[in-house]
Amino acid sequence: MRIRPFAALSAVALSAVLLAGCATAAPDTEASPSGPPPADLCAAAAPSGAASDAVAVEGEVGTPSTATFDAPLEITELERTVIEEGSSELTAGDFISFGYSIFDAETAEPLVTVGYAEGESLPQQVSAESGGVLFGCAGAGSRIVATAPAAEGSPAVVYVIDVLGVVPIAAWGEDQPAVEGSPTVELADNGAPTITLPEGDAPTETQVDVLKEGDGTTVEPGDTVLVQYTGVKWSDGSVFDSTWENGGVPTQFSTTGVVPGFRMALEGQTVGSQVLVVMTPADGYGEGEINETDLVGETLVFVVDILGTQRPVASAPQ
Repeated sequence: MRIRPFAALSAVALSAVLLAGCATAAPDTEASPSGPPPADLCAAAAPSGAASDAVAVEGEVGTPSTATFDAPLEITELERTVIEEGSSELTAGDFISFGYSIFDAETAEPLVTVGYAEGESLPQQVSAESGGVLFGCAGAGSRIVATAPAAEGSPAVVYVIDVLGVVPIAAWGEDQPAVEGSPTVELADNGAPTITLPEGDAPTETQVDVLKEGDGTTVEPGDTVLVQYTGVKWSDGSVFDSTWENGGVPTQFSTTGVVPGFRMALEGQTVGSQVLVVMTPADGYGEGEINETDLVGETLVFVVDILGTQRPVASAPQ
């Protein structure tokens, strides 16, 4: 994989590189053991070594840090040292929020810091195959030093990574009073919603109700969001799409990449919120005769859990 120098990468690309483990030596580290990749996160972690152990870090966990080491730092393979242990362990499949700083191994100069400001990065899912090589099973409150050798297109670097927290996969906000005449929502133990439609005709205007009000940052126009959702047709109450029914794994997309009614449900809301939106065909997939092949003409009802938001790349801090 060709990777541009870290200093030139956006915050979004840096997050992808860090978690995918494809920067510098990470792919070889995960591919080298014989047999299938390790199933648990503790076993997936890269080993510590002389390079990662040689890095001293100043600053409180959860805030941007300063790394000190004798430069140039000799790095021959990916190494990882946990310098602060969190209070719990990660489990494969967890979504985590994290912040990190990257330093040039040749000069010890800082290159970029990402993830400590609200709206700067999305929670990411960790598995043995994705992110496990760097995070292992180090839980919330952990601080990790990782050292990666140079590869084509990228310098040797030192990471300082803070695991800020494990993010729930369902909205955690405070329950809000029900709106009379709106669809009702019942939640399963895992947070999956069941939507019951009221009797009568569909609304003639799109309406948005907040079911749970979160305490996180506000979703702004053009943000990329991490969400769970279920959508039903007003015409017959059937579910036509649901992350909960497709493995229960949250998905992400830009607020500008969805139909207007869905965008209305997201922008201006806070992370941790659960929102109910009843959208007219005009704000959904268009007006016309309802048929069985698409959603044209349908009034749609969505319950959306907003789990994270990330500002557009152009306005993200660098």
